[in-house]
Formats: sequence, structure tokens, C-alpha cells
Amino acid sequence: MVYEGLLLLGVLALTFLVPYLILGAAFELTPPGWFAWLHIFVVLGVYFVWYWRRHGQTLAMQTWRLRLVDADSGRSLGLGRCWLRYALAWPSLLLCGVGLLWALVDRDRQFLHDRLAGSCVVLLPGPNK
Repeated sequence: MVYEGLLLLGVLALTFLVPYLILGAAFELTPPGWFAWLHIFVVLGVYFVWYWRRHGQTLAMQTWRLRLVDADSGRSLGLGRCWLRYALAWPSLLLCGVGLLWALVDRDRQFLHDRLAGSCVVLLPGPNK
């Protein structure tokens, strides 16, 4: 998660910080706080959903050989299921990490948002040596 967070800093710098700096410097315009949070939610959602749909993995997940799949079939998640997982991950993270701590007691060691969305994070086999 720390590595994913570092990558997200670059995504947010490009898609959030730069436009807001331009709006502020060029037009002396500051969007309201609720719009900024909505912007962050949408930008991060597009990042995660695009990677999950396209590869089943974000950049950080590729590094750790993790892949997101449908819990029942093992296939790639559909667009709706990706957005559901993303939306459920927010309360899972923000409510004192309860959704992450859930993995400690879950029989398959899955996060609460994965359990609720019907998704599963699996470890891919390593390269042959």
C-alpha cells in the first residue's frame, strides 16, 4: 500500500495539483472543497478501474505479482464490479482501516471490500529460474 501511495502521488500531481495551480495562478479561481474531494475520488477511481479492467493489476500490484480477479470464476472483473470494489474500499480504509484488518480474520485473507464486491486478490507465480 505504501508503494501504491507513492505512485498515486504522481497521478494526483499530474491530474489534480497541476490543474488547480493553473486555475489559481491564471484565473485566481479556487474550486470549492467538495469539488476538490470529488475530483480526487474520480481521478483515483479512473486510475484503479482502468488498471484493474485492463490488466487486473495496478502498477504496484504488478511489482508484487498480485492480481485482482472474480472470487468465483477467477476471471477478470467487469467494469461495474471494479467500480463497486473501488467505492467499497474508501470506507474500508477510512473507518480506522477496519476493512483491512478484516483480512486478519477472513478465511481467505481477503479484505472486507473484496469480500463484499466478490473480488479476490491472488498471488501470481514467480518467474521460472
